[in-house]
Amino acid sequence: MGSPTQLIHSIPVDPLTGAIAVPIYQTSTFVQEAPGVNKGYDYARTGNPTRATLEQLVAGLEHGSTGIAFASGLAAIDAVLKLLKSGDEILAVDDIYGGAFRLFTQVYEQFGIGVNFTDTSSIENVVNAVTPKTRLIWLESPTNPTLKISDIAAIAKIAKANHCLLCVDNTFASPVLQQPLLLGADLVVHSATKYLGGHSDLIAGIVVTKEKTLGDRIKFIQNACGAILAPFDSWLVIRGLETLHLRVKQHGTNAQIVAEYLQTHPAVDKVFYPGLHDHPNHEVAAKQATGFGGMVSFTLKEDTEAAAVALVKHTKLFRLAESLGGVKSLLSYPAGMTHKSIPAEKRRAAGVADSLIRLSVGLEDAQDLVNDIAQALDLIHQTKKTNSYLAA
Repeated sequence: MGSPTQLIHSIPVDPLTGAIAVPIYQTSTFVQEAPGVNKGYDYARTGNPTRATLEQLVAGLEHGSTGIAFASGLAAIDAVLKLLKSGDEILAVDDIYGGAFRLFTQVYEQFGIGVNFTDTSSIENVVNAVTPKTRLIWLESPTNPTLKISDIAAIAKIAKANHCLLCVDNTFASPVLQQPLLLGADLVVHSATKYLGGHSDLIAGIVVTKEKTLGDRIKFIQNACGAILAPFDSWLVIRGLETLHLRVKQHGTNAQIVAEYLQTHPAVDKVFYPGLHDHPNHEVAAKQATGFGGMVSFTLKEDTEAAAVALVKHTKLFRLAESLGGVKSLLSYPAGMTHKSIPAEKRRAAGVADSLIRLSVGLEDAQDLVNDIAQALDLIHQTKKTNSYLAA
């Protein structure tokens, strides 16, 4: 069976009533026949049938053994970091989500867990950055927000040779386009808030492990620390999964059109999209994924905050907001929004320029989206000489 068919028919019919939709088990506890004798559930923090269905579905999509759902993407990341102990080191991609950077550096470093950031799109950099203390290699591929691509299979070999775990944040690609566990990763993380949910109406995170033993450890952390995903939010993600393949395909089609247009505009300096043949990691992306996703970033020739802010304030269909992966197109200004917690010098060194703008290309008509970004870029281009962005 094709992947869409397999997913849709993996969503169970309720055996009690025949309901075609998964029921929402909105309960805190479950009646037991005797102490420890129950129908598989005793307390909803430890397990809930709605959440369990979601966990099984995403584990299947990622070809993993165990799925574990959390209250947010950062809660999922936090659970993975709790596999480490004081004295361990993380080797992390330099162009990293600002929330993950903040968690690594401002929370876990105080517990004696070190972090080395490097450009993981270069295998040589990864080899040189691994130390005897490295216990976890942390990748985003594509990265947020400059869409760098790392060779997951090659880095998986490095991780195994150095007795490290490899975790890949697969949020941008989604399991529709890329399955890191099949490429050798040990864990996959998703902000299910994004493409898995797909409708900008929930906050959720999911970890999937390749091996059951590792999954049991994350499951223990989920129960012990309590950052679980609620039944209704679990149901919302399941609802989103039903259209995941269709949505991701259209996101990618629209993003390719928008990225190719951006390359033609005189106000645009660089365009970051793995589907462009001049993207430095295009061949790696084409090898390990079946598509290039719905995220596009670009910088302006007028590389200033003023120019970028003027642009993001003057689009009409691209709405200025945090997050991504929903039906409606969004844009953000990473330097002042998602990556504000990263020091400016580190942010710029990772490629997040002062004028960089990130687009989450939605499901609207592609030409309408091009027209919208065109009128905002024309404004920037026309006002460049007068430096009157704020007035515009």
